[in-house]
Amino acid sequence: MKLDIPDWIIIFGGIGQIFTALVYPYIRHRVFDWYEDVKQLKPLNQEIVKTYGRYIVGLNFSFGLIALLCTEELKNQTGLAVGMTGLIALYWIGKLVTQFAYYPMYEIPNEPILKIGEIGMNFLFISFAIIYFLLFIANLFGYMQW
Repeated sequence: MKLDIPDWIIIFGGIGQIFTALVYPYIRHRVFDWYEDVKQLKPLNQEIVKTYGRYIVGLNFSFGLIALLCTEELKNQTGLAVGMTGLIALYWIGKLVTQFAYYPMYEIPNEPILKIGEIGMNFLFISFAIIYFLLFIANLFGYMQW
């Protein structure tokens, strides 16, 4: 199976992931009032939640940086390319499952800019899942020489 993902699509994914990392703290604060909710937790739980928040930002930024700096390596059908694209694909697919299974229960403030932002972020998350899943499949087939 020969599936060639153009570099520009991977670069789009990389820029988008860095964007999500940069905008994530604003969304937590402005849309979800996250910091006020976290203050209600015990101190240790506050630190755990903040740590996981930093992990999310760090992973999004790192995956974006990898896409920008290692575009060719992400599609060269090596074992590392299979593993890396599989990891990133599972990350974003998991994000989508969580997004659509749990987040609809919560109300986003009814402001036009936030509604546009919600649509834009969902578009990005779906794009990331598709891009990396296709890269994973292409790498896997090439690596296994199917």
